[in-house]
Amino acid sequence: MQNKLALVTDFDGTVSDDDFFDLVAKKYLAPEALVPWDLYLEGKLSHLEALNQVFAQIKIPEKELKSFIKKIHIDKSFSSVSEYCFKQKIPIYMCSAGCDYYIKISLGNIIDKYDIHLITNHGEYNSQTGLKMIPPKNSPFYDQDVGISKAGVVSYLQKQGYKVVLCGDGPPDFAPAQIADVVFAKKILLKKCIEAKINTQPFNSFKDVLNYLKGGHNDILSL
Repeated sequence: MQNKLALVTDFDGTVSDDDFFDLVAKKYLAPEALVPWDLYLEGKLSHLEALNQVFAQIKIPEKELKSFIKKIHIDKSFSSVSEYCFKQKIPIYMCSAGCDYYIKISLGNIIDKYDIHLITNHGEYNSQTGLKMIPPKNSPFYDQDVGISKAGVVSYLQKQGYKVVLCGDGPPDFAPAQIADVVFAKKILLKKCIEAKINTQPFNSFKDVLNYLKGGHNDILSL
C-alpha cells in the first residue's frame, strides 16, 4: 500500500512561467535559427538534436546570458513547496528535457538547500560555440530522444512504494502523466489530459500543490 508521497515536476513553463527556449529565441535568435525546431516537429530530428542546434546559435557573453537567466520568473510558491517537502521528507525530482545550466542559475540555492533531485541534461556554455546539452547516457533515466525519461522517474518511484504527484505543462509531460498517481497540469498538458480522460487538477501556482500535499485532496478533477 502506498503511504508516502514523492513529487515529480517539470521546470520550463511549470516552475518557471515560460520556457527558456521561448524566452531566449525571442530575445536573441533570428527566425532562421529555429529551423532545427521545425525539423523536430516534422519528426526529422530528435528533441535533443534540435535543441542543441538551436542553442548552439546563442553567441552572447556568458555574463549577459546569466543575467538574462536570473530574470526568468519563477513561481513564488515553489520555494514553499520545496521547504515543506524537505521538512516532511517528501522527495522532489525535478525532471527536465532542458539542461542544468539554466535551471541551476534560475533557482539559485533552492536545489541544494532542499535536496532536490535534478534529473536533466548537463549544459555547458561558451560564447563561441553556444549552449551545449549533454545527455546523461549512464543514468538509469536516459532517453535517446530528449535526454531523460520522466516516465522512467515516475515508474522508479512507484516501484519504491511512493504515490507520485506530477506537475507539468507540455507534451513531454504526457507520458508520465499517464502513469502518475496525481497530476497537476496546465497549458498543453492539461488539454491532453482532459482529452485522454486522465484525472487531473488544473493549477496556476504551486500554492495549489502545497495545499494538496498538506491534505487538501478533495478538489482533484475527476473525469
